[in-house]
Amino acid sequence: MNVAEVLAHTLSPDAAVRDAAEKQLSTASETHFQDYLHMLSAEMAKEDSPQHIRAAAGLALKNTISARDRPRLAELQDQWLNKVDPNIKTQIKANALQTLQSNNVRAGTSAAQFIAALATIELPRNQWPELMQALVHNVEKGSDSNKQSSLTTIGYIAESDDIDLRESLSQHSNAILTAVVQGARKEEQNEDVRYAAMVALGDSLEFVRTNFENDGERNYIMQVICEATQSTEPRIQAAAFGCLNRIMSLYYDKMKFYMEKALFGLTIVGMGRPEDEVAKLAIEFWCTVCEEEINIAEENESIQQEGMTELRPFFNFAGIATREVVPVLLELLTHQDEDAADDEYNTARAAYQCLSLYALCVGGMLISDVLQFVEANIRSEDWHKRDAAISAFGAIMEGPELKVLDPLVKQALPVLVGMMDDQVLMVKDSAAYTLGKICEQCGPAIDAQLHLPSLIQALFSGLKDSPRMASSCCWALMNLADRFGRDNTEEGEENALSKYFKDSVSALLQTTERVDADNQLRTASYEVLSSFVGNVGDDEMASVAQLSTVILERLERTIELRAQVVGADDRNTLEEMQTSLAVVMSTITQRLDKEIKPQADRIMHILLQILTNLPPNSSVPDAIFGAVGALANALEEDFAKYMDAFVQFLYNALSNQEEQQLCAMSIGLTSDIARSIGEQVAPYCDNFMNYLLNNLQSNTLSQQFKPAILQCFGDIAQAIGGHFETYLEVVMGVLQQASGISVNSETNYDMIEYVISLREGIMDAYGGIIIAMRSGGKPTVLAPYVQHIFGFLSVVNADHNKTEGLMRAAMGVLGDLADAFPNGEIATYFRADWITTMIREVRSNREYQNRTIETARWARELVKRQQQQNA
Repeated sequence: MNVAEVLAHTLSPDAAVRDAAEKQLSTASETHFQDYLHMLSAEMAKEDSPQHIRAAAGLALKNTISARDRPRLAELQDQWLNKVDPNIKTQIKANALQTLQSNNVRAGTSAAQFIAALATIELPRNQWPELMQALVHNVEKGSDSNKQSSLTTIGYIAESDDIDLRESLSQHSNAILTAVVQGARKEEQNEDVRYAAMVALGDSLEFVRTNFENDGERNYIMQVICEATQSTEPRIQAAAFGCLNRIMSLYYDKMKFYMEKALFGLTIVGMGRPEDEVAKLAIEFWCTVCEEEINIAEENESIQQEGMTELRPFFNFAGIATREVVPVLLELLTHQDEDAADDEYNTARAAYQCLSLYALCVGGMLISDVLQFVEANIRSEDWHKRDAAISAFGAIMEGPELKVLDPLVKQALPVLVGMMDDQVLMVKDSAAYTLGKICEQCGPAIDAQLHLPSLIQALFSGLKDSPRMASSCCWALMNLADRFGRDNTEEGEENALSKYFKDSVSALLQTTERVDADNQLRTASYEVLSSFVGNVGDDEMASVAQLSTVILERLERTIELRAQVVGADDRNTLEEMQTSLAVVMSTITQRLDKEIKPQADRIMHILLQILTNLPPNSSVPDAIFGAVGALANALEEDFAKYMDAFVQFLYNALSNQEEQQLCAMSIGLTSDIARSIGEQVAPYCDNFMNYLLNNLQSNTLSQQFKPAILQCFGDIAQAIGGHFETYLEVVMGVLQQASGISVNSETNYDMIEYVISLREGIMDAYGGIIIAMRSGGKPTVLAPYVQHIFGFLSVVNADHNKTEGLMRAAMGVLGDLADAFPNGEIATYFRADWITTMIREVRSNREYQNRTIETARWARELVKRQQQQNA
């Protein structure tokens, strides 16, 4: 095989030629793996080969040992480790290192990617120990192109997310640091080399923690980075500010000296640089400062609440710099680009993000500066300044206390509503977004009589404006619905949304059918419609019922549209539409509850048709399952007649571990159906239990789904009562195994949350099973498991990591156990002192809800009866 020719064909504009070449390479890789690698590495190292061929050889090499798919990656790495002769490996590595010496930087970069992929395999296994020293030597003694390629290699290695590689890099920290600091110094004359060094330094900062603990080494690193912020090359400046961001995130506690001596001034000057990338990264430095100080304040508050005194250092960098940083951010808000795409992150948007974080961090300290800016610019003839004034006001809606913001919001609302009619689209859009922020964060400041009429009229008028403006209005309306929804309406008080509901429905339905509406606007409009349905008062249920007919008609039309789908864009549009409509249908069903029954046959017929006609890997089933779940909850036992037609879809989803979100949805839906149809679920339970047990033992499915599976066992048990005895031994074994998972002082927060969630699932399962055996007249079958259940309750009680939900479930299990054995058969267990103490602590916890306290009282009465039984 002429490898150069085949590689050239992989770059051909002719798809047929390209595909044939890629198949030829794939065949060579599968049949002659070792020779194939050797051949590619030789081609990559060949100086007289064209640069695009050498780059293609490097890319092909990397792809033979690296893949994003974890199983495939493991397979490729195993091939390298076990199917390549050690002498050939040495030659391949030598060719890769030789390529780094090439004057052809593109070939060097390609080699860097291959070496980084190879380092992922070899460094964690203590192989290729000479690699890092070779790279350091290249940076110290090599040509400029060799330095650049070697530094790029270090950067690629350091940015890897492979856990084993990252752990192994700490032993190479001195070599890494020596190389990158050598290249990053101001004495380095080649700007490409210095830039590559700064990028590599940014990627390496996590691995040089030991060096950062040393004052002398840290001072030198900081000096090199600070000097780089003063480079005349914008790329180097930007990379230097990127390093400072990372350092502030990793080493906040070491930054006091450097902030006082240099970083305050350097970053404020950097924010004003004309180069967008430099200014953005300087702004992001203060974003990082705010994020760190917000996190530290929260952590210290938690530490103090737990009675501990060892707090993290908090230097109040953001607070001290408020009067210097905030005015710069406000001025940068005026640098909008009217041609910027919606998702483009520019200087003005970075400044807005930073101002929002600043408000969260320092609260009311920035209000005076912001108000002064708003008052000076809100009426400006320059639209940039008007827009900046509106944005600045919106940015501070979260952080300062509501009592401080309340009068400001009341004063600003009429002005903002008026600016919804501005002549400039960006100003109108900012006004709509800021109104959304006010509704989200300062809802109580909006008066239903004084502000709501003009506000809701302005937002619905905005729905007729450009798609961008309409999307912002949708977001504001979502927040407005939440503000005046049922949860925020006092009993006996008129629902403020009701009088606007019919017009709102009409306007939103029209928006979804706009000719110029994109998927984002259509989806947002349906989300608002769903929110209004969920939040409107009960006096509008007749209108909600009428809306259900419209939504069903639209869902029916989507079935016909499936045959008209031509490409991926058509499919995405259709599936987003079906998803949105199904979500609205779910909300309508939840509101109408049993009143949905006359439409139930039609609803299920449509949902089943949609499921039947969906292509593989569709995103729609999640929403359809949500609608089915809502219908099951509303119909209860009457839902059973649809089970034969629907259950195969549910089985398929339960067994589909590759689509984890759908599988998780199906677990919840199984619980809903079991609770709804009760004993009528029995014919399907063998399959349900098999799928659930398989999922529980799966290595593919995330462990986060396990608590829901355990809870599902409890729901099925309660549904079928004594018939659950068939599954009792297996399920109790699973619960005993799961209850053995515990936490200790070194367990991370995510694991603690998972264990608490798992325990809640275990407790729900025990509760459901105990009730099932009691109601089925079979409580004695629980006897072999009673000791373990009490042991689990004791472990939960002794662990300070617990939630109200977990303790409420624990009270339920205690009460259910006592109720299941009324004649004192297990009374001895209830006499343990810790049980009385646990119940008392739950009953007396003033932070718990009434239903938790009532459950504890109920449990106490039943436990008392047990304790009074004859020993």
